[in-house]
Order: sequence, then C-alpha cells, then structure tokens
Amino acid sequence: MDYDGWYELDGEKEFRKTVGVTFCAAMQPPAGSKTITNRYVRHYNVIYIEPYTNDSLKTIFGCIMEWMFLAQTKYQFGSGVKSTKD
Repeated sequence: MDYDGWYELDGEKEFRKTVGVTFCAAMQPPAGSKTITNRYVRHYNVIYIEPYTNDSLKTIFGCIMEWMFLAQTKYQFGSGVKSTKD
C-alpha cells in the first residue's frame, strides 16, 4: 500500500503496480493480543460505533418489520408472524 504495488516473488521479481484500487476494511474489536499496527491503520479512516443496547435494536428492527408488514399488499401476514416484531 505504501509503494503502490508489490514485487512478484516468483520468476523475474518484477514490480507489479496497482492502479485505480481502493482499499476498504472492517473488523470487530480486537480480542486478546490481536492488534492492528499503527503503520497499517494509518491508511484508513477509523470509525468506531458504540454497540447498540437491546432496546435500541428492538426499536430499529421493530420499525423496519412494522413497515414491511404494512407495505406488503400481495401477501398478508398472520397475527403470529406480526407479533414477532415485538
């Protein structure tokens, strides 16, 4: 990433230049001794999102499911299925 490419290890060991590449990465919080070095992290914009509470998750997904049940006109869901949003 620092040098816009890499050297092939086999054959003539020529430099392979990367052109028009965008790197995107995601990870969960590190556990134990698995850390990411600052040398590697500096290539990215780091965004941290606090984990949602259960109440927040219920509100978010409850609203999505309620919208889905109301928007569905071709098939009607039974009350047992609709109660799963709570």
